[in-house]
Amino acid sequence: MREAEIRRLLAANLLCVFSVILTAVVPAFFWDGFTVVGTHLTWLCICSVSVSALNIVLHLVLKPNLSPKRSSFAHKISRFLKCCICFFMSCVLFHVIVVLYGAPLIESVTETFLFAVLLSTFTSLQCLCLLGPNIQAWIRVFSKNGAMSIWESSLQITTMCSILGAWFGAFPIPLDWDRPWQVWPISCSLGATFGYVAGLIIAPLWIHWNRKQLTYKSR
Repeated sequence: MREAEIRRLLAANLLCVFSVILTAVVPAFFWDGFTVVGTHLTWLCICSVSVSALNIVLHLVLKPNLSPKRSSFAHKISRFLKCCICFFMSCVLFHVIVVLYGAPLIESVTETFLFAVLLSTFTSLQCLCLLGPNIQAWIRVFSKNGAMSIWESSLQITTMCSILGAWFGAFPIPLDWDRPWQVWPISCSLGATFGYVAGLIIAPLWIHWNRKQLTYKSR
């Protein structure tokens, strides 16, 4: 396993971490009263857009899954539209799952959907950038020993950390602490964000530590 590839992964992940931090800091210079908790829905939109844009740019620049086959312009447009549809379906699916886990069904619909968008940005968007709208590839990557590159291993780690972070973030909501960040969906979205950031940092370190044991075979 080439050290240069691990360094590229680390650099890309650190840029994503930096972008998340900037979404909490930069808007405060242009918007009086902006805070992650106080104006949470606005922050959800800013964070989702920023992370999405950076992931797409990094994918286009680094080309971690570059295929030797050249595709036509029409194929690229078709792939892009399929990715957009898959991302929207992912947002709807996460919205439904979150409601089934206890989120308000009718009240706070906007808050729940924006949280679903954020969670899809941390998980599904990365899959779409790396694997495209290929469900079989998604199943392969998230199966045991299914990763074929360090990028797919990083995808596994960041996705699971994001989902676990959102799940753990729900624990404080029913407690009677009466804190502002216990309002739905602040703690869950912050948990997902912390999980995503933790996954971005852990992934390259884990891959570097286990680089001698990791062997990727073409399938």
